Amino acid sequence: MPLYEYLERNAKLYGDEVALIELNPEQQETGRITWKEYELIQPTQKQAYRREITWKVFDEKANRLANMLLSRGIKKGNKIGILMMNCLEWLPIYFGILKTGAIAVPFNFRYAADEIKYCADLADLDILFFGPEFIGRIEQVEEELSKNRVLVYVGGDACPTFAESYRDLVADYSGEAPNIEITDDEYGAIYFSSGTTGFPKAILHKHRSLMHAAAVEQNHHSQGREDCFLCIPPLYHTGAKMHWMGSLVSASPAVLLKGTKPKYIMDAVSNEHCTIVWLLVPWAQDILDALDRGDIKLEDYSLDQWRLMHIGAQPVPKSLIKRWLEYFPKHQYDTNYGLSESIGPGCVHLGVENVHKVGAIGIPGYGWEVKIIDDQGNIVTKGEAGELCVKGPGVMDCYYKNEEATAACLKDGWLLTGDVAKEDEDGFIFLVDRKKDVIVCGGENLYPVEIEDFMRKHDKIKDVAVIGFADKRLGEIAGAIVEVKEGMTLTEEEVNEFNNGMPRYKRPRKIIFAPVLRNATGKIEKPKLRQIYSCERLVELENQD
Repeated sequence: MPLYEYLERNAKLYGDEVALIELNPEQQETGRITWKEYELIQPTQKQAYRREITWKVFDEKANRLANMLLSRGIKKGNKIGILMMNCLEWLPIYFGILKTGAIAVPFNFRYAADEIKYCADLADLDILFFGPEFIGRIEQVEEELSKNRVLVYVGGDACPTFAESYRDLVADYSGEAPNIEITDDEYGAIYFSSGTTGFPKAILHKHRSLMHAAAVEQNHHSQGREDCFLCIPPLYHTGAKMHWMGSLVSASPAVLLKGTKPKYIMDAVSNEHCTIVWLLVPWAQDILDALDRGDIKLEDYSLDQWRLMHIGAQPVPKSLIKRWLEYFPKHQYDTNYGLSESIGPGCVHLGVENVHKVGAIGIPGYGWEVKIIDDQGNIVTKGEAGELCVKGPGVMDCYYKNEEATAACLKDGWLLTGDVAKEDEDGFIFLVDRKKDVIVCGGENLYPVEIEDFMRKHDKIKDVAVIGFADKRLGEIAGAIVEVKEGMTLTEEEVNEFNNGMPRYKRPRKIIFAPVLRNATGKIEKPKLRQIYSCERLVELENQD
């Protein structure tokens, strides 16, 4: 069945219950409104800080959009983009697109103007919905974008002259379902890759993938009617949306939080009675650091209902979870591994019952198979490193309009992830590194994740990224970009002394104190770091001549 049937069921059975809550604490903070004062202000004033919709309204908004699109000639196979920050309009637009049989195409909100144009052309977009934050970027490429597609502005203020107004377009259309028959084997969505090797690739998924993602999430985290999910990462990414799908299946509310400050997160959990929170490593570290400094205090919040904290999108340091459980000893913990090519998180997951295996990404997820292979495609023995491969109903159909890339990573139904992993004697999988990030130093493979995990144990290090630097003698050497915790000082000598706890060949030979760049889903942006420091690498080579 198509995913939107869950939404229609929820609207029918639980129509008057809250489905989505949007919180904007940055506006609340700017206006110097406290939570206590917030409860006293007029409903119309509150809209800037907190908005909500019920399941019935959610479904009606999706239906109005679907009926408008159908009236404009949109049909199965058309592609419709969404370039918006998290807001109450995001998911109704997404589901409205699905209800027409068209293909939903979420855009990364960090795309520059040329990337927006590139992805719109790559996906053959017919319509692009965009929010107020993107007017400037759209303007830069508007003339080319408008040649082949309609631009629709989703915002409360004046609509740009080059676009049509979402609010005006949908106002007069029916809130009844259009009842387009859609099967699991029809195409439902295109998601873009992270673009680590240049411009992104377009990942095409069938409705079957979307449904499997929802089943995986609900199976792994047991969402029930009493739960409330705090969603912080961007909805364009499969991680955020597929974790939210547990709320869709269980007909439970979710909070869309704008902002990642520790106080914002703790306020939201406390005031909205959130039970499940998905964090990225930097946000979890920020919360722990704020607790250590006394910037926030647990006794100021109502947290008894908070039952699960889970992390995904990147390797998770053991030390972080140890610290977390010291502050939150009653929390369940899980980590989830996935790719947009496998419809997001959950093809491998730790499982809340396996906290003793923290450090592993886990075991095959619900409905998934896993294997680890060598360069010849043979399954490696336990304990050996090889490429992680996954197989299941959530594997993409293909890279849209890219047969060569598709053939390179899809083999007999198996998705080759590009990640190096190994399996222990108990069947738990440990992520070693990205194949493309492995540093070959004098013929020895160095795995940056292992080095980063060790260095993050230093009390003064907030974050670290290890990349390869060109070396005339050894080919490459490891260099560490080190981000120091706020209010602390750290010297290169201190770092090197600490690194003596690693085998000599693993120790970074270059230390750079600088911010560690991460993308919206928390992954270290190593291609950008390598680009930033490429000049320095060239200087090194010149000095060696």
